[in-house]
This record gives sequence, C-alpha cells and structure tokens, in this order.
Amino acid sequence: MRRGRVTSGEVFRWAAAGTCGVALVGLGLTALWTVRTVLALVLVSLFVAVSLDPAVRWLVRHRVRRPYAVAMILIGVLGSLTALVIGVGPPLVGQAGDLVQDLPGYIAGLDERSPVFRELSARYGLGDRLNDLAASVPAWIAANLLNMFQTFLDALATTLTVVVLSLYFLADMPRLRRRAQLIAPDRHRERVRRIVDTAVDKVGSYMIGNVLVSLIAGAVAYLGLAIFEVPFALPLALIVAVTDLIPLVGATLGMAVCGIVAAMAVGMWPAAVGIVGWLLVYQQVENYWIVPRMMRRSLDMPSLAVLLAGLVGAALLGLIGALMAIPIAATAKAVIAELRAPLPPPGYAVDHPVDDPELSVLAAEEEAAAA
Repeated sequence: MRRGRVTSGEVFRWAAAGTCGVALVGLGLTALWTVRTVLALVLVSLFVAVSLDPAVRWLVRHRVRRPYAVAMILIGVLGSLTALVIGVGPPLVGQAGDLVQDLPGYIAGLDERSPVFRELSARYGLGDRLNDLAASVPAWIAANLLNMFQTFLDALATTLTVVVLSLYFLADMPRLRRRAQLIAPDRHRERVRRIVDTAVDKVGSYMIGNVLVSLIAGAVAYLGLAIFEVPFALPLALIVAVTDLIPLVGATLGMAVCGIVAAMAVGMWPAAVGIVGWLLVYQQVENYWIVPRMMRRSLDMPSLAVLLAGLVGAALLGLIGALMAIPIAATAKAVIAELRAPLPPPGYAVDHPVDDPELSVLAAEEEAAAA
C-alpha cells in the first residue's frame, strides 16, 4: 500500500522531533563536559580501588572481614607513605636545594673537566647558555612560589578526594561486581562475571607489580649512585623510581637524567659512564627477569600496542593516564577474546564463582531475600 503525500504537519513534527533529539544530545554532552573533572576523579578513584582489591581479597580469603581488610590496607598504605616522608623527606629536600644552588658551579666547572664540553662551549656558547639557565632557576622558583603553593593545595585536595572515593569503591567492590553481573540476562551472566573478574585481576596485578618494580628501580639507582659517589643520590633515585612507572621509555629518561647530573657534578669518567652502564644492566634484568615474573598475568600485548596505549593515556590524563591506559588496553584485549568465545548452552547459568566467598555470600543473601 502506497503512502500518500507527506503533509506539512508531518514534516514539522519530524523536524521538531529531530531538533529536540539533537538538543538533548547536545545538552548531555555539555553536561558531561562540565563535570569532566569530577568524572575523571571518579575514574581514577575506581582504578585505585580496583588496583587495591586483590590485596583486600587476599585478606578476606584469610578470614578477615572486608571492612577490617580495607582498614588494614589503608593503614598499611598511609603508614608506608608516612615512613617514606619522614625517612626520605628531610634529606630529599636538602639535597634538592643543594642541587639547585650548586648547579651553576657544576656547569662552570665543566670547561675544566671535559675537553668536549669546552670545545662545544667555545663554538656554540653552550656554557653561557647553561649558566644563564641555571642562574635563573632560583629566581624562577621565588617568583612562582605562590603558584607552586596553590598547586600543592590543589593536588592535596584532589588526593584526599581520590582517597575517600577509593575507600567507598573498595568497601563496596563485591556489590559493584555483583550488580554488573546481574544486569546481564541469565545466559550471559557467566560471561559478564568472567569479564569483570578479568578486568579486576589485570588492573590490580599490573598496578601492584608496576609499583614494586619502580621501588626496586629506585633502590638499585640509589645504590649505583652511592657506589660512584654521585651527589644528590636521593632525589635522582626518586626521579628514576617515578619515571620507571612510564612504560617503555620511562627507564631511559631516568637513566639520562642520572647520567647528565653525574657528568656535570663529578665527570664523564667513571661516574657518568658508570651510572649509565649500571642502569643499563639493571634495565635488562628488569625487562627479562623481574617484569615477566611480576606481571606474567597482567599483560599479553605487543610492545607497539603498549607504547600507543601509554601515549594516548598520557595525552588524556598525564602520568596517571599513562599508568591507567596499559592495564585498560590489556583488559580490553581480554574482553574482546571473551566476547568472541561461544556462549554456554541455554539453561547453563552460573550466578557467582564458587571460589569467591564474598560474591557467594551476596548471592545467598539475595536468594534468601527473594524467597
């Protein structure tokens, strides 16, 4: 049956409906853009909670109730940070201040210690430029001290917000996992359960392993700097530990910083060459022995995919984004593999894994309530 001519009233209604739909989409996108900072904090907090969840589940499996397990993990993390600040903070601040004050003198002495630098300085004026840059550092710090204090307060407020949200997510993680499973139809619940478990396991194992590897890198760097008598060993080791968190290129950045400071402060041989060689050897041990043993369950991705994921994450959220992008990409790969697997036959549905006591208790409570 052929439709008659479209009337002007129908055209108006279609145009009005389309305009309202576009306006609603625009309002939704505008609202999301307005609260993007809050959404980013929620995402980071959820990521932190998922990262700590394996440790909490380990305590739960050893007959510790989840609220007490969360409190124990919180006390452990805060205690470790407090001990780190008390033990490392004063010498770190002192050595960092000495580095800023003594840098012009070290640069000025490069002409005497390095013929190569003396030739480059005479040809391109490199020494004068570095001296001007080093001399401007204290003045820049003094001029931007108020802004730095404001940035510190903003960072402190953001950190406290993330900690509080992470505690809420961590305390309610079993219910969140259970709700994600129950949203799916009965036939798909086992698949959803495996996807959620895969995401939690990969994110948690990657983050815990990455932090441990970075601590080892910082300790090894400090030992090497002490052996070659490079000054400012503590701040340099901290730089190595932080940059080691960055996938693929972070260890090289930390090594370059240590080599440059060693060359300026002590000399090219043996300090700079020695510390670079020391960190190069450690990188091979880390890449081929430490990382495979700590992260064998978390990553199964080619190096190019890891690099691209890290770059995209860094462009979106900086260092935090680079850390989050790698396990998220690995999780996405595992989820795609799970979705390509065949569904279980009709009538086969598992509401909760038998090896997870928390989800088992939740399922039993829901069955009792339904009865």
